[in-house]
Amino acid sequence: MPLLHLMLISICIMFICTEAASAVDVKKAVGDEVSFSPATAIPPGASIIWKHRSASGSVIKVIEYDEDGTQTRNPKFQGITTLDEKTGEITIKNLTLVHSGDYTIDINSREQEQKFTLTVMERVRKPVIKTEKSEVNPDVVYLTCENRGKIIWRNSAGETLEGSSLHLIGESITVYNQRNPEKFYTCTLLNDVSEETSERVYERDLFIDPDLKFYIWIAIVLINMAFIIVFLFIPPMQVQ
Repeated sequence: MPLLHLMLISICIMFICTEAASAVDVKKAVGDEVSFSPATAIPPGASIIWKHRSASGSVIKVIEYDEDGTQTRNPKFQGITTLDEKTGEITIKNLTLVHSGDYTIDINSREQEQKFTLTVMERVRKPVIKTEKSEVNPDVVYLTCENRGKIIWRNSAGETLEGSSLHLIGESITVYNQRNPEKFYTCTLLNDVSEETSERVYERDLFIDPDLKFYIWIAIVLINMAFIIVFLFIPPMQVQ
């Protein structure tokens, strides 16, 4: 391979590695905290400015540290942002959605190449499983997890079940009566920063035991017979 080609490949690899090292992507949940540390060492007495670029493109100073030791914070970051003057590390607590965006640091009025991209996301809510009985088969029940996001169905054996996608509102699975009252199903909703699992839905709550059906039928028959006896053989009370 010609020497020129080897040099070009080496330069490209170095450029790609440099870009990968200078860009950091972080995802956090609302209420979390995040810390960014510059790769460049901070000279003693250097001025430091952390800047934030929002999705709309507007840029503000998050926090500014002058040589005289004065720290100035933007109102949007007031009370939740701290800066280590020696290392340049910035920490932001109680994150909200407005804190998403790109963060860069200026050292002695020179912007560093390193960029931190922060994405703040809402935590997922605990999902609720809805049930729907089959109109044609009493041993079939449909379970629905109505949430937007990634959904994982599992049974009590820890097996992952394949769900059927519902348009924009979640997934459903078909459950068959296995005659195992202790068997249960759950759905887990997750995103990049959190996950929540529903309450267990047991088979005993989805299907009526055949023996119990028989006893319920007997009870209904006896109640009906009792009403018939009352109305046919017991004369109505005479009003005085």
